[in-house]
Amino acid sequence: MEARAVSKYNRISAPKARLVADAIRGYSFPEAIDVLKAIQKNMQRKASYLILNTLYSAGANAKYKSPDIAEDKLYIKKVTVDVGPSFKRFRARARGRASRITKRTSTITVVLSDES
Repeated sequence: MEARAVSKYNRISAPKARLVADAIRGYSFPEAIDVLKAIQKNMQRKASYLILNTLYSAGANAKYKSPDIAEDKLYIKKVTVDVGPSFKRFRARARGRASRITKRTSTITVVLSDES
């Protein structure tokens, strides 16, 4: 049984979020929560908060699909961080010019499974 959760339009660039996603890939559900909380406390990464919320959502989806499943049996099958749409803004520059600023977003997908 698989359960997934998707978080879209997160205001963080995908490479920054991938650093945290790589840290929890393959862990069990409770271990991944502990690792993300440790990253959030010690390294203070914004991506750890976003991935933690997506992980909780995937766990709730798994509980909804199969109420008798134990959280200890779940593990992270797949974590992906993809590039989302970019917000395009302009900033004034010298001599009446303007330069483009791209504010990047990302999409976080977490898939939990209970099968080995």
